[in-house]
Amino acid sequence: MKQIVAGILANVDAGKTTLSEALLYQTGTIRQLGRVDNGDAFLDSDQLEKRRGITIFSHQANLEYQDLKLTLLDTPGHVDFLAQTEGVLSVLDYAILVISATAGVQSQTRKLWQLLQQYQVPTFIFVNKMDAGQEKLRAIIAQLQKELSAGCVNFELQNQQLSASTQEQIAVQDDDVLTDYLSSGTIANATIRQMIKKRQIFPCYFGSALKLQGIKELLSGIAFWSEEYQPAISDFGARVFKISHNAKGERLTWLRVMSGSLQPKQIVLTDQKVNQLRIYQGEKFTTKQEVTAGQICTIPNLTGTYRGQGLGVEHDSQDPQVQPVLTYSVDPKDYDPHSCLLALKELEDEDPQLHVVWDEHSQSISVRIMGEVQLEVLQQLLQERFNLQLEFGTGKILYKETVTDSVEGAGHFEPLRHYAETHVVLEPLPAGSGLVIVNDCPNEVLAPNWQKQVMFDLQSKEHLGVLIGAPITDMKIRFVSGHYSYKHTQGGDFRKAAWRAVRQGLMLLKAKGKCQLLEPWYHFRLEIASTQIGRAISDIQQMKGTFNEPEVGTNQDIEILTGSAPVKQMQNYAKVVRNYTHGQGSLECTFDCYHPCQNAAEIIAAYDYSPTHDLANTPDSVFVPNEIATRIPWNEVPQWAHVPYQNKYKFGGYHA
Repeated sequence: MKQIVAGILANVDAGKTTLSEALLYQTGTIRQLGRVDNGDAFLDSDQLEKRRGITIFSHQANLEYQDLKLTLLDTPGHVDFLAQTEGVLSVLDYAILVISATAGVQSQTRKLWQLLQQYQVPTFIFVNKMDAGQEKLRAIIAQLQKELSAGCVNFELQNQQLSASTQEQIAVQDDDVLTDYLSSGTIANATIRQMIKKRQIFPCYFGSALKLQGIKELLSGIAFWSEEYQPAISDFGARVFKISHNAKGERLTWLRVMSGSLQPKQIVLTDQKVNQLRIYQGEKFTTKQEVTAGQICTIPNLTGTYRGQGLGVEHDSQDPQVQPVLTYSVDPKDYDPHSCLLALKELEDEDPQLHVVWDEHSQSISVRIMGEVQLEVLQQLLQERFNLQLEFGTGKILYKETVTDSVEGAGHFEPLRHYAETHVVLEPLPAGSGLVIVNDCPNEVLAPNWQKQVMFDLQSKEHLGVLIGAPITDMKIRFVSGHYSYKHTQGGDFRKAAWRAVRQGLMLLKAKGKCQLLEPWYHFRLEIASTQIGRAISDIQQMKGTFNEPEVGTNQDIEILTGSAPVKQMQNYAKVVRNYTHGQGSLECTFDCYHPCQNAAEIIAAYDYSPTHDLANTPDSVFVPNEIATRIPWNEVPQWAHVPYQNKYKFGGYHA
């Protein structure tokens, strides 16, 4: 049988979970249809999901139809849990995007489409709730083609074949295919499958999941038009896409085997063996003695695994696109702060974007949150799983920092019976690049085993800037050189040296005025009456945002304004829009990227951050003059360094 892995995605209320139920019921996987509003949906098994009536965590089900063996990964639809959805995308063969016929393409739909494009996931589209009226079909297809892709094509069959008009729409998506079609009058099925795989066309199906309409057609379409995953190599490789903890406290690592096979007792990490292979079906699971390429499995009680990790020959997946822009302080009340920290760290293990930060100096905890619903769910999880009733402060903007020039930084760590020195080059990158860490150290300079240690240390830490202590982004760290001692160097020494090297380089840049504070911006889509467009443009200008030429909406009296503006300025703008449009306007905001902060001096002064007093992120080094370990300030490190600097990165005034 053909085996594929497909994820099912949608915005809230599109009917995604109802469609999942219908697929499972239609294939005989479940005997009774569950309902979201009844709290008995097969895949929404968590108590929080049942109470809220939304999907919060990704879940797995396995079904068979005709010659298709389908692993279905159900994902959250709410924007606050989009990071959970993104975690699944790197292991999918195909996606099923659910769109409500009554609501059409919405902001969350557009965000999901961007992610599917980013991860290059071939996509089938199911337009749900078509019982609202068949006359909407043409209008919906037109909207899909306008807002998602011209390759969105109605794949409903006529006499068990694609109609001539459908084939024509397919052909015009590729010049070579069009040429062949014009000469032969038909398109080979293999060609259509390849076009779907290459995301040139997106088959669209229509129906009502609640009434089981269109379900067979969707299943038949996926079975016929999909292509089975073919691994490029035979050696074992896998990719982790989820970490969870079950009711027994077991830590579960969810992965897809991308090549080769996996058996119990096999070593997947340096010192860890597979103790059991599980195949989950909702809450229940069966065990297997082998999992082969293309299959999903779960391993209990591995430690040190993380979402996006590559095992074996598989490389790590790309950096996440979904990023929270708000940070919240945690009020531990009368609880032990360290107990609260341990609980939050377990939840961070499952959702790395939560990013729990412990400030040793102030003994305080902060977390990053996508929105209010995630915050409420976090509080409920803390209470139900750890019996902690924690409060959170008001959400603050999550600023970031970058650099505007290049420099070589050095870190040296040499207390008694320890020794390591590391050199890195910091370089600016374009907006939206994130933090990139590469190894440019020659083997003749430092042995590969130490290089691997340095790279691990650089990649395992969130590096903070020296303006307000915010995370660094849009910067490249190039590890270029290092030195060790045969007698004294231990693994942890390079960690101390590498982290110091980054901070020392940042301090050199700060001294030259080459560090920059960044603030997050939203991409917005504002839909309002034509008579109110002037007010909207004036508001965006006051926010110092940017906007495109207004477009006419589906209704001639409606105009659509799109653009970007600072998150800080747009935080409460939805309420303003509701007021001046009397509830008729619609504002959609999604994270865009980080731009230079418009009031940087004010923010830096308010934070009053002292990088030299941040002992957990010190820029200073430890040397041994006169056989006594001594702290050397960051600005004197170049004079003491044991490893020669690269001349092009010598920083004026600090080199003898």
